[in-house]
Amino acid sequence: MSSVTRHAEEVARSCHYERMGNRTLILWDIDLTLVDLAGIGREWYTTALANAMGLSLSHLPAFPGRTERAITSELLTAHGAAATEEEIQLIFTELIAIAQAERDLLGGRGRVLPGVAEVVAALGERDDVVQSLVTGNLAEVADVKLAPFGLLDHIDLEIGGYGSLSTDRHDLVSAAMRLAAAKHGHTFDPSSVVVIGDTPHDVSAALHHGAVAIGVATGRHSFTHLKEAGAHAVFRDLSDTEQVLSTVLNRRPQDGH
Repeated sequence: MSSVTRHAEEVARSCHYERMGNRTLILWDIDLTLVDLAGIGREWYTTALANAMGLSLSHLPAFPGRTERAITSELLTAHGAAATEEEIQLIFTELIAIAQAERDLLGGRGRVLPGVAEVVAALGERDDVVQSLVTGNLAEVADVKLAPFGLLDHIDLEIGGYGSLSTDRHDLVSAAMRLAAAKHGHTFDPSSVVVIGDTPHDVSAALHHGAVAIGVATGRHSFTHLKEAGAHAVFRDLSDTEQVLSTVLNRRPQDGH
């Protein structure tokens, strides 16, 4: 048993929070929330565009908080290609192949962000918590990005909302809520859904559905920026395990900001 797992079990046993009678659905963002992969997206898109379309990258869309479908559509249009479903799927196929080919390299290139392993493990010890993803990544890419860091033991990829679904992150939250309800036979009221991410897009997607929005200022957006976006709570990072758990499990949307 790892030291992280032992610590998680100790924290889980010692914490008794108000939501014990209900189930909480935690929906994590990936990039710069759970892990930092040192800007690998630019490299992958450069290669995908060349392989799929024979084009050299001259414009890179903004990534933070956006879905793969939105990024790919903009990428194709900016390079004079039609952003049809066929072309979008060609880019998706290349991105998946590139990511899977580099799977074994990511552990040495990236890092888990402070406190993430402990919080995910502690939440995973609770039978009243379900953890999944709302991420702009494709499902297959999400798997590749998290597996090298041991974060998949407690995160259910089957019920995530992924970036292939829509250009609008709001749709990813609703998809994850539907999938979680179908798998667990339990409808998660929006007040028991917690979306955790590092961008205002994550915050907006949570608020759109009446869910709890928790910001983590480990990306390109500041603590103040995330607070101003409407997050119910913001952390500079997730290193204070007990404080993060208390907030995640006790915060309600109606509690205000």
